[in-house]
Amino acid sequence: MARVKGAMMTRKRRNATLKLAKGYWGSKSKHFKMAKQAVMKSGNYAFVGRKLKKRDYRRLWITRISAAVAPYGLNYSKFMNGIKKAGIELNRKSLSEMAIQDPAAFGALVEQAKASLN
Repeated sequence: MARVKGAMMTRKRRNATLKLAKGYWGSKSKHFKMAKQAVMKSGNYAFVGRKLKKRDYRRLWITRISAAVAPYGLNYSKFMNGIKKAGIELNRKSLSEMAIQDPAAFGALVEQAKASLN
């Protein structure tokens, strides 16, 4: 039986890594060893970045909601407490969008939250 040599798959694997490293500066896009390290590191950065993106959006929504309830004499935490007590189950993203797109409906929500706090 003929011996199977791994040159084809090795080349395929290396080319895949080099393709991922396309556009990297200097040797990182040309030499496999350096490209492999750069691709691994960029993969780690991408993984962390996906987690940070969620955190950043949540902070943005909270800031927007806080700014939207300030004219009504409430702060963010009291507003969210009132929303929970009123039984309104809207997430921060939709509350933030409502504050921007439909201020009248958001004002009604703020009044409901105020009423449930008393």
